[in-house]
Amino acid sequence: MGNLTKESFIEKVFDFSSEKDWNFKCERPALIDFYSDWCGPRNLVAPIMEDLSKELDGKVDIYKIDTEAEQELSGMFGIRNIPSILFILMLGQPMMHAGALPYEVFKDTIEKELLQLNKVET
Repeated sequence: MGNLTKESFIEKVFDFSSEKDWNFKCERPALIDFYSDWCGPRNLVAPIMEDLSKELDGKVDIYKIDTEAEQELSGMFGIRNIPSILFILMLGQPMMHAGALPYEVFKDTIEKELLQLNKVET
């Protein structure tokens, strides 16, 4: 699980500086946790993201973005609630969810929405 800055987001995920339409760059589905250190629910989500990152290594890329440090990225995705989770499919538009979810819901959503819809072997 890695932190994304504006520069690494443009390099690894989507170059919004030169492209208008969503064009996902990664080789596998991804999940991005928009967080802030002051957010209480972040303390619930952070360990879940760490566990999922280890469990799904090589199947789903998991990143996090500090909304305080990366305000341009937060604004681009209209982040109003922390945490907000961006589920990125290989094809089609990404899906945003605001708020903390339990581990089982994250896992189920990843399996049904990211892995099965993208025909990635689990």
